Amino acid sequence: MAIGRGRLSSFDLLPKEADGIVAWAASELSDREKTQTSIYAEFVGKCQALMAEHRGELEFAIPALSSFNRYSIRQARLSRRLDQTREIVAVLAEKHDAKASDDLTVIAGEMIKSTVLHMLGDGADGTTPKELKELADAFRSAQAAQNMSSTRKAKETAALQERLGEAVATVAKAKGLTSETAEAIKAEILGVTK
Repeated sequence: MAIGRGRLSSFDLLPKEADGIVAWAASELSDREKTQTSIYAEFVGKCQALMAEHRGELEFAIPALSSFNRYSIRQARLSRRLDQTREIVAVLAEKHDAKASDDLTVIAGEMIKSTVLHMLGDGADGTTPKELKELADAFRSAQAAQNMSSTRKAKETAALQERLGEAVATVAKAKGLTSETAEAIKAEILGVTK
């Protein structure tokens, strides 16, 4: 028996022109400042205004309150997972000094990627294509942050080696050591050669 994606939700069937309205609703739901019913009422109003703006050229079924409720539950679950990830990273940040920030970036990136993979595993419970794209974007951003962190670490290491090399040269000159001896010290202790 083949297991398919199943029937598309009313949110899946919304036209791309309504993406901004859906994003607005998701933002309002995550802010937790308004009730779900008041957000839904505004959502319906915005959808009706969008159709009116297109003067009959854009018609679509506005998701019912029950569909909006399922959507808000998925959003709340995602928001909770992201909040938990932020809390874990904040606790880890308190326990590590500034030099460990690269490690924290890697940890946070791995946690985000883990959350994305976990949510994809739960995809059978109705993850929409829009949400999959958002998850892919989060995954890509986490990977980019890890790569940027590694690049920054390499630049800082190179700068530190440069400063240490200059310090060795200054001390060698003050102590009357030859340039060959100074270069040998750099190569042996610092792993730096000029």
